[in-house]
Amino acid sequence: MIQVELSKIIIDEKRQDQVIVLKEKHGERQLPIVIGFLEASSIKMKLSGIEPPRPMTHDLIVAIFQGLEAKLSRLIIDKMIANTFHAKLEFRIKNGEIRFIDARPSDGVALAVRTGAPIFIEEDVLKKAAIIKIE
Repeated sequence: MIQVELSKIIIDEKRQDQVIVLKEKHGERQLPIVIGFLEASSIKMKLSGIEPPRPMTHDLIVAIFQGLEAKLSRLIIDKMIANTFHAKLEFRIKNGEIRFIDARPSDGVALAVRTGAPIFIEEDVLKKAAIIKIE
């Protein structure tokens, strides 16, 4: 698996679909992923330091798993099926057990930016969909 980091969020308020770009932490490949406007806005709000007066959906999810003493260990983007990316959230439960939960990559990234969890992509997914540079 290859560790990546969020490199760009491209938001166009006139369109429904937005783009996030994940870049290899120690390499040049980049993976653009089309996501919804709400998910892009959620990621952007957190990165911008905007704190809403009440918890937004991704903030609530983080509060729930932290309240249950589970830690988001990492996000793994592990498949691409019919041009759709699939991901898993890896949780470490308080007894040391590891659990995986199916997730959309966009929701996973929104949770990772809130918790500082690292993001990984399976090598075969990068081989299929990565590009070298986005201008």
